[in-house]
Amino acid sequence: MSERGRLRTAKDLDGLAAEGLRTLYPAQPKVLVGAASCGRAAGAAGVLGAAQEEVARLGLAWRVAETGCIGWCSQEPLLDLWMPGHGRVSYGRVKPADARRIIRAAASGKPDLRQALAWMAGDENPCTAVHTPYTRGSNGWFIGLPEYAELPMFARQARIVLRNSGIIDPTSLEEYAARGGYRALLRALTELQPEDVLREVTLSGLRGRGGAGFPTGEKWRRVREAAGNTKYVICNADEGDPGAYMDRAVLEGDPHSVLEGMAIGAYGMGAREGVIYVRAEYPLAVERLRTAIEQAERVGLLGDDIFGSGFSFRVRIVRGAGAFVCGEETALIASVEGHVGEPRPRPPYPAQQGLWGQPTCINNVETWANVPVIILRGGAWYASVGTERSKGTKVFSLVGNVRNTGLIEVPMGITLGEIVEQIGGGAREGRTIKAVQIGGPSGGCIPAEQFHLPVDYESLVQAGSIMGSGGLVVLDTGNCMVDVARYFLEFLEEESCGKCFPCRVGTQRLREMLSRICAGQGTEADLALLEDLCWVVRETSLCGLGQTAPNPVLTTLRYFRHEYLAHVREHRCPAKVCRELITYFIEPTLCDGCHACVQVCATEAILGEKKAVHRIDNSKCIRCGACLEVCQPKAVQVI
Repeated sequence: MSERGRLRTAKDLDGLAAEGLRTLYPAQPKVLVGAASCGRAAGAAGVLGAAQEEVARLGLAWRVAETGCIGWCSQEPLLDLWMPGHGRVSYGRVKPADARRIIRAAASGKPDLRQALAWMAGDENPCTAVHTPYTRGSNGWFIGLPEYAELPMFARQARIVLRNSGIIDPTSLEEYAARGGYRALLRALTELQPEDVLREVTLSGLRGRGGAGFPTGEKWRRVREAAGNTKYVICNADEGDPGAYMDRAVLEGDPHSVLEGMAIGAYGMGAREGVIYVRAEYPLAVERLRTAIEQAERVGLLGDDIFGSGFSFRVRIVRGAGAFVCGEETALIASVEGHVGEPRPRPPYPAQQGLWGQPTCINNVETWANVPVIILRGGAWYASVGTERSKGTKVFSLVGNVRNTGLIEVPMGITLGEIVEQIGGGAREGRTIKAVQIGGPSGGCIPAEQFHLPVDYESLVQAGSIMGSGGLVVLDTGNCMVDVARYFLEFLEEESCGKCFPCRVGTQRLREMLSRICAGQGTEADLALLEDLCWVVRETSLCGLGQTAPNPVLTTLRYFRHEYLAHVREHRCPAKVCRELITYFIEPTLCDGCHACVQVCATEAILGEKKAVHRIDNSKCIRCGACLEVCQPKAVQVI
């Protein structure tokens, strides 16, 4: 970031954006490496280093930069090559040697497309409603490749929150400005009154994306109308759902969108201080946030007298220690204040009495990131996306047993089937999709027969689940639904703060009963007791953790009772997952005596000489499944 003074006017912001355009859409080729946490875990740091070294070795005047997660996580590490006039092509599962080869080929004028996945002809910017073409009428370089917009995984998406992820360098304030960044804050402070901001957000129909779905405009109005001169806004980035990474991806790929949204909200509500409560397990997100805050403060986008309006706003980061319950707003406030992260009874609600006893608005990362687009395009435009009662889009982490795993953003109202079958690509070979678990560990399991359901708050609640923050786990015929319920109850029991008796003891007893059923020791009477206890825990727990903890049990009992009955009546696990109810054996007609299973068996339970038929001593077998994974002729089988 170049040295510059405070931004005071639209012309100043134009200058910042012009600087960003030169690196965002350069005249020379550019290499982008997806270096969010998912990419780094797959080896993106090595790919980035190799790309930088190869560009330097060849003496190329090319830019090599990091970018956020574009969403195609199953293909990480991703390397994108921007060729002026030709478009941008994405390469998947790139290793350092591949990066060097791709760059050498492009520099010679003969692109290497061996690992190419798709190409982009341009991008859409929901902030400015501008389409930026990347080509000059031909994709001659990338003939035969599909375009991103044509891929089933991306064709149904509508990227509002993820508008900049995978497009900009998240450490570049200039590139954020080039995509319309801080225009909404400028408009709010120079053209709108605080009431106008609240009116637009209310008109948009935006509901809290943290899971509860409370109308954002109504929450903001309560804070504004609350008594007191000191008010706070908080960004809840305490993302604790197993397999969920929506908030992390936004913070790592587009941190300024959250800061801008918070500043606009603070102006509308009359707050002057903000807190971002982020998990300490997200070091890259914390680093990106710190960089963004420093950049914004340096040019006067945070701090005193922003845009000469007289409005002042500061943001600080508080790192959480990883307690799942701190996603609940009163527990989060207690943690920020330095107390044990435990929820308290409501009312009073945080909008009346929150941080340090003052009116406080808490929204999650995704909610704040929507705000700049709403202020620039208008609440009516945003309300045109989605359904009558669930407006806009929703970001999901699509994980589990599906072909295309990754981060997606879809319009509200899309069906579960469209997400799983079209965007996710359906079941993997030889499997059949059984259900989706939506809403995080406190969400419910919805069977494939219900995949016609639209993804909106009311429909999911009627089906026994919740929207949650956006985790969506696809389950197939290889998953035991009783074991799935046990897994999530085990997590929730561990994460319960223990303050209230129904949650502390209720989740423990639910997990114990599920464990007995998985072990073949349950009875039909346990099923009735299990259901009764679920309702007790739901109706009497203090906070949302306990109130929604029974969802995995209730929905699996509702839709998959036959699997519970198989466990308790027949002492059989239909999915062949529960260890105490299965037996491993070797089919002698298939065994070629390769000895691979013998080499991985930790208990020496597999007997037989090499090149001779093997057998399993079940008195020693711990049913770990290692032999099943390595057996190439598929002689190891389960009954």
